[in-house]
Amino acid sequence: MSARRTRVRPPAVVVGLAAVAVAFFALPLAGLLWRAPWSSAWHHLSRPGARQALRLSVICSLWATALSIVFGVPLAWMLARRAMPGRRAIRALCLLSMVLPPVVGGVALLFAFGRRGLAGQFLDRWFGVRLPFSTAGVVVAETFVAMPFLVITVEAALRNLDPRHEDAARTLGASPWYTLRRVTLPAIRPALLAGAVLTWARALGEFGATITFAGNFPGTTQTMPLAVYLGLESDPESAVVLALAMVAVCFAVLVALRDHWYGNLRQPGIDG
Repeated sequence: MSARRTRVRPPAVVVGLAAVAVAFFALPLAGLLWRAPWSSAWHHLSRPGARQALRLSVICSLWATALSIVFGVPLAWMLARRAMPGRRAIRALCLLSMVLPPVVGGVALLFAFGRRGLAGQFLDRWFGVRLPFSTAGVVVAETFVAMPFLVITVEAALRNLDPRHEDAARTLGASPWYTLRRVTLPAIRPALLAGAVLTWARALGEFGATITFAGNFPGTTQTMPLAVYLGLESDPESAVVLALAMVAVCFAVLVALRDHWYGNLRQPGIDG
């Protein structure tokens, strides 16, 4: 069936509209490539400010990914395997930050974890923890916007996992924790890896929630996207080079994980 579909000649209007869509996505990248100062690209990338922003981006995005795995995998398991009341509403709440404007997410985080926020006032009063405008605040903002990518990928994999192996393990006396650790997680390892890398890429590119909740302080909260934004005003050439570096990383991630990502999204049963 798939071979017959590939031999079907699409209408000319479909080809034309698809070509326009491809050009629409390709032209911004072409614009960056056109304006890039190739002769001085390495000079811009090796500047102390750029290295500092890159280092902070990598550290914070890795922390955000780790937190997303620690909390997102159990959440995905609950959404996929437990028939709890309000599951649809819980799923929508947990995935809301995927479609929420990042600046709105940053404002929400500020009123939740700020010094006078709903939870932040107690963190400050009881533990002396102040998340806004700190490196920890960057991690929180990135986790908030990136974790849904892990949750939706792992949940789809869990929903479509053949339960017979888990049933066999339980029949042989394996505990639920042992079954999860030695049977379930190894079976969904490709989806877990894909979700983790997508989460990392999303955290690496986060801008709106970060600048709203954590600010833009060099060495403390200024990640690569924020450095690009600041560079557009003071050093456009450096901003273009940093932007291209991020485009290259994100494009490589999407190309490498396309089959894992879309394969999980194509599976049925995610709306249950």
